Amino acid sequence: MKRIILLSVLSLFIVLNFSDCSAQEKHPEKNNGIKLSFETVKVGQLPEGWKVEATNPKGPLATWKVIKDPSAPSVKKVLALTKINHFFGGTFNLCWTNKIQFLDGVIEVKFKANTGSVDQGGGVIWRAQDKNNYYIARYNPLENNFIIYYVKNGARRMLASARIKLPAHKWYGMKIVQSGVNIFGYLNGKKLLDVKDKTFMNAGGVGLWTKSDAVTSFDDFEVVSLSHEKTERNDND
Repeated sequence: MKRIILLSVLSLFIVLNFSDCSAQEKHPEKNNGIKLSFETVKVGQLPEGWKVEATNPKGPLATWKVIKDPSAPSVKKVLALTKINHFFGGTFNLCWTNKIQFLDGVIEVKFKANTGSVDQGGGVIWRAQDKNNYYIARYNPLENNFIIYYVKNGARRMLASARIKLPAHKWYGMKIVQSGVNIFGYLNGKKLLDVKDKTFMNAGGVGLWTKSDAVTSFDDFEVVSLSHEKTERNDND
C-alpha cells in the first residue's frame, strides 16, 4: 500500500512540474501581431516611426534604409544597414521604433549577414527603453555563436550563448519568445537558448541591431504580443 501511495505522489509531482515548465513558454496567436515585409516602404527610406541610433557611438551613425534585394524571403525589398560610416568596434548600430511597445510574446525576423571584418550578422532588440537599455539577441557567423545579452546604460552583459555554424550571405530565421522573466531563443526553428532575467520588466520598443562594421539585411520582421492587442505609443519621441 505504501509503495502504491509513493508511486502516486511521484507521478503527481512529475505531472505538476512538467505542466509548470511547459506553461513558461507561451506562443500567442498570429492574428495578434504586426508584420513588416517592407514592401510598402519606398526604397531609400525607413518604415514609418522607425529611427536610426547607436549605443556607444564614436563618429557618424550608420546608414539604414529599405533596398531592393532579389534574394529577399518575402518579395523584393528588405531593411538593411548599407553603410557603417564609422570605425569604432564597440558601437552597436540600431534601427528601431518605440511606437510598437512589446512586453511579452514573440519576435521573429529573417536576416542575412552581408559583410564585416570585425563583426558580422546581427539580430533583434526588445523591451528597449532607449538606445542604451534593451535586450538583444544576435547571431555572428564569424564567431559561430548565437547569444542573448542585455545592454544596460550602454554596457553589454551576456545572458546565454550557443555554438552553431551558419555561413554568411544566406537568409536565416531568428525568433525570441519572452514570457515574464523567461526568454527563449530560436535559430532556424531550433530552440538553442533558455534563460531567466529581470533586468527589464517593463514594455519597450523593438528593432534591429548590428555591431561595429557588420552590414546586414533584414526581412519579415514580426512582433506578436501576449497581451492580445497591438499597442502603439503616440508621443512625440
